[in-house]
Amino acid sequence: MILDSPKQFAVGFDIAEGVKVDGKFERVVFSGEGGSAFPSQLLETIVSEFAGAKAPQIITNHSYSLPAVSTAGALNVVCSYSGNTEETISNLEEAISKKLPVIGIASGGKVEEICKASNIPFVKLPMPSPEFQPRMGTGYFVAAMVKLLENHGLVSGLSDEMGKNMGTVGEGLEEVERKGMELAGKIAGKTPVVYSSEKFARLAMVWKIKFNEHAKNPAFWNFFSELNHNEMVGFTNLGERYFAVMLKDPQDDPRNLKRYDVMAKLVGEKGLESVMFGLEGKNAFEKIFKSLLLADFTAYYLAMYNKADPTPVEMVEHFKKLLVG
Repeated sequence: MILDSPKQFAVGFDIAEGVKVDGKFERVVFSGEGGSAFPSQLLETIVSEFAGAKAPQIITNHSYSLPAVSTAGALNVVCSYSGNTEETISNLEEAISKKLPVIGIASGGKVEEICKASNIPFVKLPMPSPEFQPRMGTGYFVAAMVKLLENHGLVSGLSDEMGKNMGTVGEGLEEVERKGMELAGKIAGKTPVVYSSEKFARLAMVWKIKFNEHAKNPAFWNFFSELNHNEMVGFTNLGERYFAVMLKDPQDDPRNLKRYDVMAKLVGEKGLESVMFGLEGKNAFEKIFKSLLLADFTAYYLAMYNKADPTPVEMVEHFKKLLVG
């Protein structure tokens, strides 16, 4: 799944080709959970850099109900890889009942059934294998979301720009895998904390999710410079139980970049080991997805250290059954 992930973008553009609803919009509200939610948060970073002041407002909704901003001027997009996420289904049904512009994205399930029954535009995600997990379909999601923005005139030329850079995302996979294996060995037995600049805060969040779901390992995330005003103080005690992964953007404010080095030295004196990785690429798209490949390999090999199967999320499935019970 990790090795094939760079091939997802072309497919994502294709499956959303021509999918749209009538209307003029100024914002998009993406409703989803877990691996079906964080793609829209990564999308916001990519679109904000690409379009600048002309970027549309992108909102991610995690609740059972649609937010107030989902009404006038908003395009609603409900996202559930399985198509059976109860919060997402609730959002879709609410949008239909209120006659709000809405599009569904799923591999099937109830979301597809409801969209077909109500004549709602629908983007059907691939299901490469029965055990495929939503968190591994980020390329499909982000590319499809970009195409939806373009279909509605909210952004222009981003898919072409991404298309020029798609080939670079999967370069040097053997070296990325080697780095991930090495980093996993350093983290084993500890709790990773992932830090980035504020611009790439959602990237740090997804790293944390990969550690949770692949490796079945607790993990946390934060961003510079905010963490220097509170979180780092917590490592005064028990620092040796954690391991910091710092994602350093070379284009960040030089004053912020200095903080990475000072922080590493300071918390190192408290027993917190850390490693820094420069975000590689010409733009946010490349930086995010190159980094996520390293996150996937690191969390995969950490799962091996934890003697855990990196694919299923049994606790999530058990939790859903308990809710029904």
